[in-house]
Amino acid sequence: MPDRGSDRRPKYQRIADELRTAMESGDYAPGDRLPGENDLMAGYGVARMTARQALSVLRAEGLAEARKGVGVFVRAFRPLRRRGITRLARDRWSSGHSVWSADLGDRTLVVDRVEVAATAPAGPRVARALGLDSPDAAVCVRRRRFVLDGKPVLLAVSYLPAPLAEGTAITEPDTGPGGTYARLAERGHRPARFREEIRCRMPTPAETAGLSLESGTPVILICRTAVTETGVAVEFNEMTLDSSAYVLEYDFDA
Repeated sequence: MPDRGSDRRPKYQRIADELRTAMESGDYAPGDRLPGENDLMAGYGVARMTARQALSVLRAEGLAEARKGVGVFVRAFRPLRRRGITRLARDRWSSGHSVWSADLGDRTLVVDRVEVAATAPAGPRVARALGLDSPDAAVCVRRRRFVLDGKPVLLAVSYLPAPLAEGTAITEPDTGPGGTYARLAERGHRPARFREEIRCRMPTPAETAGLSLESGTPVILICRTAVTETGVAVEFNEMTLDSSAYVLEYDFDA
């Protein structure tokens, strides 16, 4: 073991860092079993709680997963690359492709929960985002959960002014080819600009449950507003991402 006398970090963090380095160098490949608590206790001369905390750090980062009664293993899950610009290009959704398809490659993102309310009060926050006159103004609300390789990775809630969604597939679980933006375009409300705000925070209890998060795992919150050529906001979308499941990629010209 290397000399750690001058390293003032907590012991569990040092152990987690060394295990992470070994994973990155290929000493532990995806699917390999990591040293267990007893192994770490013996190898590092630490208490069980310290060994447990070290493994918990890697689990919270999405690098490892526990298998009940077997041990902790290097996670084989490949993070999604969310291509923030190309996914919203008009030629994608106008040709019938989902905006999510830009992130997936050869993988399949499953929507395992869909809840749609054709009319609901906007509330102050959504009313401000959509530029509505009153918090009592009616909006269509679409709630979805997305699952990749058997793991929940994203919760999304879309809000649209109810008159724009009325009589369209936006009020149905399946919005059809091209999704919501294609349906808006058919009604003469084609999105021309998007604005996304991104921040990270710790999850609420409901988000922890909905995304099956390990303790200590933060989420990425992306709030997107879709606006028409004339400056009218037609959708406000709040997306909550498992931070261990995503890489945010932005590729644009200088």
